Amino acid sequence: MSELLTADRIDEIGALGPASPNPAALVAELVGAVDEGRVADPDDTGYALLVAADILEQAGDLADALALATRAIAEQPDDNAYARAVRGGLLLRLDRSDEGMAELTALRPLLETDPDATYVVDELAESGHAELALEWLTGALDAILERTRTQQHASEDAQDEAAVMIYGLAQQRHDLREEQGLPHDEYDNLADRLRAASTHALDALDDGPATLLFWPKGEFDAMLVRWPALADSYPPAWEEHRANLERALVEASGMGGADLGLVTGTVDGLAAFARDTGSDPTDAETLDEYADSLDEAGVTAWPPGRNDTCWCGSGTKYKKCCLPRSRG
Repeated sequence: MSELLTADRIDEIGALGPASPNPAALVAELVGAVDEGRVADPDDTGYALLVAADILEQAGDLADALALATRAIAEQPDDNAYARAVRGGLLLRLDRSDEGMAELTALRPLLETDPDATYVVDELAESGHAELALEWLTGALDAILERTRTQQHASEDAQDEAAVMIYGLAQQRHDLREEQGLPHDEYDNLADRLRAASTHALDALDDGPATLLFWPKGEFDAMLVRWPALADSYPPAWEEHRANLERALVEASGMGGADLGLVTGTVDGLAAFARDTGSDPTDAETLDEYADSLDEAGVTAWPPGRNDTCWCGSGTKYKKCCLPRSRG
């Protein structure tokens, strides 16, 4: 029997893409594995087809790319929003505007509920509809901010998810407006403030190998109880802490950072380090030196594979846990 197609191999093919000497062979490898039932994880069937569609799209074969995106929707009907967005974008680029717009418009409500759904406006903007993409981003921000104002007793998880969505939508809108040469407005200012708020994590990054200090949920809560002064250095909720780290690592990677990773802090470990060094555990320099001291004990490399267990310790696959936070 031919070799199974793993998620790592799909990732590798996606990275090669049309830059490969023979992109058609890569497409054939992906589609052949799907046809023959050789995808190692059945949940990756749609992913394999979408990678093949992307290679074809970049090579200019929009019609065949559309066929594969349509097939990805049929293969995984319970998890097909991204595939539908890709299909909508392809329809727009094939001048089937009514069909494409209908597909994307049906997905528009996800912008207000799903932190990972910014791909919907990506497809709009990349298909020459930047003005409408900005309208949708603005509408989603309006709706989420209004919801946070009116739902004062929302759960902590709901508040954290709203914060992630506001950050992602505001940044995407800001970047798109800059590309269009538009002047700053109120939401652009919000995007700037939110980006500045994440600089505490980015400050730990330098030109060489870089690690960030991660606190598991129990340790994070215990840290803020033991040293209330650290509330000025960290967000109030652990969900926001791990989301900030994921975004910071994505930004560092985008700026050319290499050998990125995380080290895991503990309250007892920080207390012992501060005692041994005669330093203040609430001082930013102490936290940086503590993180450096943990480097010797081992670093969790970032990013994990899509199907690997997430770095945050949730036990969930990365693609279902913190990866969406990097896209927000």
